[in-house]
Amino acid sequence: MLVHARKPWQFTRILRCARLAHTEREARKDDRWPGWEVVVGIEVHAQIKSRAKLFSESWTSDYSVPPNTRVSPYDAAFPGTLPRLNPQCVELGVRTALALDANVHRQSAFDRKHYFYADLPSGYQITQHYAPFATDGGLKLDNDNTFVRIKQIQLEQDTGKSTFDPLQGLSSIDLNRAGTGLMEIVSEPDMRSPEEAGAYVRTLQALLRAVGASDGNMEQGSLRCDVNVSVNRKGAGLGTRCEIKNLNSVKFMMVAITAEAYRHIEMLERGEAVPQETRGFNEASAETYTLRSKEDAPDYRYMPDPNLPPLLLDEAYIDTIRRTMPELPPATRARLIALGLSKRDADVLMDIDAGRDVGAEGAVAYFDRVAAGREPKAVVNWITHELLGQLAKRRETFADNLISVAQMGELVDLVQVGRITGTAGKTVLRQMLDTRTSDPPSMIAEQLALFSAQSGGDALGAWCAEAVAALPDEADAVRRGNVKVVNKIVGRVMQISRGTADARAARDALLKMLQ
Repeated sequence: MLVHARKPWQFTRILRCARLAHTEREARKDDRWPGWEVVVGIEVHAQIKSRAKLFSESWTSDYSVPPNTRVSPYDAAFPGTLPRLNPQCVELGVRTALALDANVHRQSAFDRKHYFYADLPSGYQITQHYAPFATDGGLKLDNDNTFVRIKQIQLEQDTGKSTFDPLQGLSSIDLNRAGTGLMEIVSEPDMRSPEEAGAYVRTLQALLRAVGASDGNMEQGSLRCDVNVSVNRKGAGLGTRCEIKNLNSVKFMMVAITAEAYRHIEMLERGEAVPQETRGFNEASAETYTLRSKEDAPDYRYMPDPNLPPLLLDEAYIDTIRRTMPELPPATRARLIALGLSKRDADVLMDIDAGRDVGAEGAVAYFDRVAAGREPKAVVNWITHELLGQLAKRRETFADNLISVAQMGELVDLVQVGRITGTAGKTVLRQMLDTRTSDPPSMIAEQLALFSAQSGGDALGAWCAEAVAALPDEADAVRRGNVKVVNKIVGRVMQISRGTADARAARDALLKMLQ
């Protein structure tokens, strides 16, 4: 087992052990099932963000790739083919283990897990059930300081995909996913509600994306969950657990846990025993259903893989990965909040980065560069409210943003120093997005006659007079003392001036004119 120096982004294992000295957490009151406690553990299967598969040179695929077009002879289990471990999958696995503060073992081994399905051509899956490359980690949740222990992290290969056509009565096998690299991240049963389970998966998704190990996109199949659920009377030992397989949505996972908890409670209150089994989840009926009786390790006939030697990781290799670790989500959030951003602002920036390609600039990095030497709150408002809002109207994402850091920085400066109004700044932003120009915002503002210098003196008086003439009822209301109505007239002034008028100056001028 590797012993390494602690870094600021890591958890303190001594504190963790003190807080979690024994397996069971203190029971919490939950009005949904009074007198009962729900216990949840989760096995997350995260697809490794590697171009090639775990043991072959075939490229990994997504749903846009035609069936059976990314399959090597090894993936299809042709006789005589041998596995060759992909080093990138190992590196991303070690990154994940370090981010979860797990012990990375210098030696681990691969096993064959035997079972027979049509989408598993070799009749076994290569995994690390008995000798995983990392153990004893943990993940702190943001919601209520809950800490979930990680039992182990292991490398394994994915299976193919089988589909059934009810019209033709035929089943089809697609081996594009066969052999794709996965990380199985196994938690301890430390969650006590569906909400904690949902928070755990979302927090883990953010961490996997931050280190570039996985997209974590459940809707695309790159992250799936097997959830173990049991219930027991408060103060009693743990109950019989049932496993719900292949949940690919946080929302439906929480619904499945709730449904399974109610099922267990109803059975136990009738005096029945809960059988240990593997179950599926019907999203339409929000109910779980029996798949098969729960298998134990002997049922899979695990055996060491004779074609794969032990995986050896030396300390220098692990230290190299540790030195290149990116900033993790808790540290990023704390840093952004320290700059004066609200937690919501920080979360919005971090959520934008979800699913971005490794190496591509994310929203946080974009914000950091724009905010250098500027007011952070003003910058984040322009990015999260104005830029993202305009991109959303165009059905585009942040990845489609072509406004450079220099352009966004100059736009913020023009508004902050008062050369253009906020309304005029929005017009400039729309113009840059519509024309996809690389021109500086000052040039665009000049071309559109948006500089605030034009809003002073006679021009402002003329705009106010025109607005009063256009809204006589509102003007009379202000004269009678209803000052709030003046805001509507200010809006007309801004419309007439095309956003170049200073709203505060316009309001003062209107009040002076009408009172």
